[in-house]
Amino acid sequence: MSKQTVSERAADWLAPALHPIYARLICAEMRRRGFDEAQILSGTRLSWAALHEGHRYLSFDEVTRLIRRAVALTQEPWLGITVGWGTQLSAHGPVGVAAMSCDNVGQALALIQRHAGLRQSLISLDVETRADEVALLMREHLHAPDVREYIMGHLMGAGLRVLDTLTGLDMRRVARVEFAFPQPPWADAYQRWWPDVRFGAERSALVLPPSLLVHPGLAPDPQTHRMAMRECERLWAQQNDPRDRLGPAGDRILRLLLACEGGYPTLNELAEQEHVSSRTLIRKLRQEGLTYQQLLDRVREDLACWWLLHSDMAVEAIADRLGYQDTSNFSRTFRRWVGMAPSDFRRSAGLSALNTPAD
Repeated sequence: MSKQTVSERAADWLAPALHPIYARLICAEMRRRGFDEAQILSGTRLSWAALHEGHRYLSFDEVTRLIRRAVALTQEPWLGITVGWGTQLSAHGPVGVAAMSCDNVGQALALIQRHAGLRQSLISLDVETRADEVALLMREHLHAPDVREYIMGHLMGAGLRVLDTLTGLDMRRVARVEFAFPQPPWADAYQRWWPDVRFGAERSALVLPPSLLVHPGLAPDPQTHRMAMRECERLWAQQNDPRDRLGPAGDRILRLLLACEGGYPTLNELAEQEHVSSRTLIRKLRQEGLTYQQLLDRVREDLACWWLLHSDMAVEAIADRLGYQDTSNFSRTFRRWVGMAPSDFRRSAGLSALNTPAD
């Protein structure tokens, strides 16, 4: 794999991708099972406080680390079903409120398809209507084979829970669940949740009878619906604003810094690029409990770990690409971040093809 390809992938994997509520739900399930904070986060390089405070979106890389740990602790590859089904509608923010206040299922599916991207960028949704079925298709954007089952199970479970809450029907017995991944040895665990589940399908989808589209919602409320939809549109407008088009200032700056790769701007240069004063940028970051230096350190740490795990670049080359002229200075900083030297970190993880995310 070329260095350029690795860099491009790093930007995708390390960019903000998932609202923290979904990581908190994983942690909550683990706590219910008796695991403590230290056990849950051991080896993940994640902070309990960072996960549970504020609204900073997690990167796909952070999410996969947490999922791997949760599955390893529980020895349940199907854990995503449990966490997804346990997701209350309120966890989805204004998208959930808008769905619950819809007139019918068809209206809810249309808005979920349109606005799901406000909470995550792991998948996109499409609604496909045929004479004999309606399918909510889930198209994956990034692939990590060892956590794919969790992610798709969580999404399917959460999707069914939304429809179950909206209609009052037992959607586990109404819908058919299709997974694109092969049937696992523990398929019976899925069948205990969903009588009609299929593996090795051409798509990942929730398949519904067409008659369900006109099934009325339990709590249609035009005023609440309008308010929730306005909030969704406001969030999209915020993302499309060239001054802050990806929501929170911290997430926006993280994406910009990930694209810099070594030639990092000063805070004043970044503020000028964003068409705001440095004072305004500092204030916006402070409101999110952040500083520019914290974000820069995070980007450098994430990229350093990524390149050590997913490339054969020498430590000296990584230091140079991160803007360190002195490799020994980089090594000292890396030790402060991770608790070990770069070479030890790479050795402990085991550099191999297995560490490289699949296409």
